[in-house]
Amino acid sequence: MTLINASHPEEFILLGFADHPWLELPLFIILLITYPMAIMGNITIILLSLLDPSLQSPMYFFLTNLSFLDVCLTTSIVPQMLFNLGSSKKTISYVGCAVQDYLLSTVGGAECLLLAIMSFDRYVAICRPLHYTLIMNHRICILLVSFMWISGITYGVFEVTLTLQLPLCGNNKLDHLFCEIPVLIKTACGEKEANELTLSVVCVFIVAVPLFLILASYASIGHAILKIKSSEGRKKAFRTCSSHLIVVFLFYGPAISMYLQPPSSISRDQPKFMALFYAVVIPTLNPFIYTLRNKDVKGAFGKLMRSIFSFK
Repeated sequence: MTLINASHPEEFILLGFADHPWLELPLFIILLITYPMAIMGNITIILLSLLDPSLQSPMYFFLTNLSFLDVCLTTSIVPQMLFNLGSSKKTISYVGCAVQDYLLSTVGGAECLLLAIMSFDRYVAICRPLHYTLIMNHRICILLVSFMWISGITYGVFEVTLTLQLPLCGNNKLDHLFCEIPVLIKTACGEKEANELTLSVVCVFIVAVPLFLILASYASIGHAILKIKSSEGRKKAFRTCSSHLIVVFLFYGPAISMYLQPPSSISRDQPKFMALFYAVVIPTLNPFIYTLRNKDVKGAFGKLMRSIFSFK
């Protein structure tokens, strides 16, 4: 094996499901179907939010950013996985691994913050409806999204740069489907307790704090909905939050359930299935969740289709 230097290999071998080779063909077929669905669904949401005048509101501005994050997330992982699953040589270059880590960490951190921002938007819409346009004006929305991107990039650069400094002692095998920071830390040799502690502390701020803000927002929203006297008003208020609630549950639910388990009960392949869920399932489902449960998006999609066919 050729080495870049004394500690970092030129490429990594991704073990994936080496113990279960029969999983490779079904996984390849699933990815081949879901990846185009995820890309097309999220790009459709972005185009609708940009082109339809009825969708020019803060909620759809944030939704556009969510769809863009999902496109970046799934594109940074799935093409490389498809290539490896379709070939006998399952490798990724050291540089490619580093780029993949930077993208994953940046997008993951930004999405945590964006979900909190979207919950704050729903809180203002339901609990402060008369002041909504004043609070959630265009300048505030731009500032919130800018803060999200800057924080996500800062988190990604800090965590990945710190992890890449760990010596690997020539070890070039990663027991995963793609490159992730925890896998690299686990593979590294020498003193790595400081990196594990730093990762845990930073994750508290990038994951736990947004989750706390989301829970606080929806506690206030639930209290406000219960005060609405008409059943139709309660249903309308709930509909404005239901799609976002489902996305939050999909994003945080599996991770929380996994981390609540004793480490000894977590199987070797469980983190791989979890990574597939976040990289493939969530980006594929998000556009359908917002489309199927939202009359405005369905109406905008219908108008777009009619305009396309009438033009033809």
